[in-house]
Amino acid sequence: MDADDYDDPRIESQWIADQRSRVLEYLRVEGVAHEGVPDRPDWFLAPYLAVWRVVSRKAPGVPGWWAISGDVPTDYMSSGEIRDAKRAMLAFARNWREVSNYMLRGEKHPEVAIGSQDQWPELGDLLRRRAELLTEFAANDAD
Repeated sequence: MDADDYDDPRIESQWIADQRSRVLEYLRVEGVAHEGVPDRPDWFLAPYLAVWRVVSRKAPGVPGWWAISGDVPTDYMSSGEIRDAKRAMLAFARNWREVSNYMLRGEKHPEVAIGSQDQWPELGDLLRRRAELLTEFAANDAD
């Protein structure tokens, strides 16, 4: 399947459902207690990227976390002051850039472990490129 196939609403809808399932499973494995993930992401470009609002248990209606999936590492972060998908993409990009810098220097990041040390050059480069892609998507997204 190529990117043009995702112009078909049925294929796009299936991709969104698959990504949502991926995010829900990831949050379950990570032990994130939340009130749910909407049926549709706040921002997406199928089949590449989806940014999801994760509903807080403490403050319904406010994102407790943001999650990301697609042709990127599935990941999540606390929402803090991040209230929209564009800022979430920039925050993920910042975090991934930091982690990739450690990996590319051959150093263990103090909080994040990805792959084995012999994989760090390849994974660090991939993570750096995904961070650049997120930054470009956020910059090109209209406010």
